[in-house]
Amino acid sequence: MSKGTVVLAYSGGLDTSCILVWLKEQGYDVIAYLANIGQDEDFDAARKKAESLGAKKVFVEDLRAEFVEEFIWPSVQANAIYEDRYLLGTSIARPCIARRQVLIARQEGAQYVAHGATGKGNDQIRFELTCYALYPSVQILAPWRIPEFYNRFKGRKDLMDYAQKHGIPVPATPKAPWSMDANLMHISYESGILENPKNHPPSDIFCMTKNPEDSPSAPDVLEIEFSKGVPVKVTHLKEGTSKTTPLQIFTYLNEIGGRHGVGRIDIVENRFIGMKCRGIYETPGGTILYHAHLDMEIFTMDREVRRIKQGLGINFSELVYNGFWYSPECEFVRHCIAKSQENVEGKVQVSVLKGHVYILGRESPKSPYNEELVSMDVQGDYNPCDASGFIKINAVRLKEYNRLQNYSFRS
Repeated sequence: MSKGTVVLAYSGGLDTSCILVWLKEQGYDVIAYLANIGQDEDFDAARKKAESLGAKKVFVEDLRAEFVEEFIWPSVQANAIYEDRYLLGTSIARPCIARRQVLIARQEGAQYVAHGATGKGNDQIRFELTCYALYPSVQILAPWRIPEFYNRFKGRKDLMDYAQKHGIPVPATPKAPWSMDANLMHISYESGILENPKNHPPSDIFCMTKNPEDSPSAPDVLEIEFSKGVPVKVTHLKEGTSKTTPLQIFTYLNEIGGRHGVGRIDIVENRFIGMKCRGIYETPGGTILYHAHLDMEIFTMDREVRRIKQGLGINFSELVYNGFWYSPECEFVRHCIAKSQENVEGKVQVSVLKGHVYILGRESPKSPYNEELVSMDVQGDYNPCDASGFIKINAVRLKEYNRLQNYSFRS
């Protein structure tokens, strides 16, 4: 008797291939689900591998366009960045992947979903909170938290032995001494030799970006056009080529950023589960957009609105990092951020060169920037004498504070 049907988030790698066979051993009917979110993967080969291992069905879903439009674009609007450095490439991918996994589970009448995330990381939380939010009655199988599984498979050697015993194809080349996760937004590297935070990453670790030292000496100059805070057109000013669909835009920015080594970071971050971890990331297109959008936002947004929006961006980043994309608070924050972006419209010119993004200029029909008002050469509709009262009123508080603290230049 089958214990039921489980939809497994399947990558085609050693871990999830072993999990697929192990779940069948436990009496489950397994549906393998592969999400194409822009990673470099042979999906036909992965499909055939899952079928050969006994998957009842295999779904290969191309999620690239919705990943950009429904997950990356809201993050661009938010200037989303976790702990001042991480652009959340993995964090925003997980709810996109899990949403389709839940859809398939409902469609196929599956009572279970399963994933290969470890019991120490953030991904288990992101996957499962999404699944519970969108399919409240679902049951989740997380093998790396099931004692019968993790006590049996204590390392890669155990997985390899199991694979050979059960006819699971194993990698022909040695595994890199670190783990890697890739999508259209970025590639992340962690664990293995990288767990010692003092170890320098090997020079050949990066896959999306060229070493800035070896990148071209001439810049690529781009014009990025925004409407309501999202890019709608990217033009290479020298070549005259333009991209206009969301997927084309982001793929092209990855190409340009990768060519110049843009978006590499090496950080220690705080996982939601309570431990610090070291992560190395490369986010070429996302880094270009972060700088361009930030410039256009400041150019077009009222100062006090932006002060509030900055706080919302931090809230959004923490919620997404922690796995709460489908929470009521995150939905509320996204609506507020979207409202703040109504006038974030215009064009930003950037130069991309040797690992850096330089802002060259900007224009907008909706900017409060008043050239005559701010000019040092034209008085405009401004009386300089008014600044005296403004300064004195603001000084009242400072005088009182220093009086109470007994601060005095005479002492």
